[in-house]
Amino acid sequence: AGAGGKFMDGFLRHITEGTNYATGQRGTPVDFVSFHAKGSPKFVDGHVQMGIAAQLSTVQTGFRMISSVPALRGKPIVIGESDPEGCAACQGPRNGYRNGTMYSSYTAAVFARKQLLADRFGVTLDGALTWAFEFEDQPYFAGFRALATNGIDLPVLNVFRMMSQMTGSRIAAESSAEVPLDDIVAHGVRGRPDVGVVASRDGGHVRILIWHYHDDDVPGPAASIHVQVSGLTGGASSRISHFRVDHDHSNAYTAWQAAGSPLAPDENEHRRLVHAGHLDTLGEPTEVSTADGSLGMDFALPRQGVSLIAIDPVAK
Repeated sequence: AGAGGKFMDGFLRHITEGTNYATGQRGTPVDFVSFHAKGSPKFVDGHVQMGIAAQLSTVQTGFRMISSVPALRGKPIVIGESDPEGCAACQGPRNGYRNGTMYSSYTAAVFARKQLLADRFGVTLDGALTWAFEFEDQPYFAGFRALATNGIDLPVLNVFRMMSQMTGSRIAAESSAEVPLDDIVAHGVRGRPDVGVVASRDGGHVRILIWHYHDDDVPGPAASIHVQVSGLTGGASSRISHFRVDHDHSNAYTAWQAAGSPLAPDENEHRRLVHAGHLDTLGEPTEVSTADGSLGMDFALPRQGVSLIAIDPVAK
């Protein structure tokens, strides 16, 4: 659990240099190396304050330890539990981030930094798992760490749906309003918000994930986003789809609150909540000219919002 400290260090040395007690030989073959990384939210001044720095610093420590052992530097790493905190079955004020967009925007921001840290230490991050459950026979939106409640998807699940569209290879993407890696690992996001970006390309298909995150769950102004893309190779025109998770989109929790927070939604109410939990778009897809391989677009991204811009070539 965590980066493992002295135990992890001893374990890594044992599997590379120690005696294998089954064979008597030196070292023990492993398929991958794993550790856990958790954040540390608090409840302060009447609101949740996330602890993204705690999770990222644990990731950094784990990667540093593994990369320091040459024989393991190329091994796949799986972060076996990767979550904002360490108790999925606990409830209470400090865990009040779970039903809404605090969880989804945090997830977007933290996953992107794991990739940057893997790049920094030259290790292979193969995947990360959430320690989230389906809590049966519990009230709707009961506040456990889960991806869904009574068959209704939470906003965080829609960020994973966005990420699942990012196939192919990661490509260069920069944001002028992103908190630098060293700052967010050391201090989190306690000053200006983190408006970050990560992008992928799969042939002529491009995906751009943008988030607007802050550790403090308090209202704040929307971010004015200008997206500029170059190097598109799909053809003369592209179809643009804009997926969004925010207060009003891909958010069954706010739909439930708007319905009066029913303790036992009837069949029609449940159907509407299930629909509200699906990944939603801002309007219909549009077709634009990309003959010169470039694209520009502007939009507002609310605090705790996450956007996925999907750019797909239009077959002629």
